[in-house]
Amino acid sequence: MTDLRLVGIAWSLDHLRWVSTDEMTVLVQSDGLCMWAFTGEPPWVDEELTDHELAQRQCAGCPVRGECLELELRTAGAETVGVWGALPEGERREVHRHWLQRGERAERGPRS
Repeated sequence: MTDLRLVGIAWSLDHLRWVSTDEMTVLVQSDGLCMWAFTGEPPWVDEELTDHELAQRQCAGCPVRGECLELELRTAGAETVGVWGALPEGERREVHRHWLQRGERAERGPRS
């Protein structure tokens, strides 16, 4: 069964389709909350969280969640690991399937 929420996430990335991967990389590295907000252990380090809960906590309030997700889909594709764009690996793999159907992109990266 198709998760329509994940299909909607794939569609929501369409506005980034012609932004270059290099531009997105710079943006995510400079503005991504995870790149500067956690100088030590995050406050939830001792909590037992599901992958989804971890992704939501780690990315809460990040201003570049969409750009981060688009970047990971382009560069890692279905081989994605970790937390990117507030989604755990399994959900990103599902989004990737729908994302591929959304048409051309400026670049899709070497593994797409």
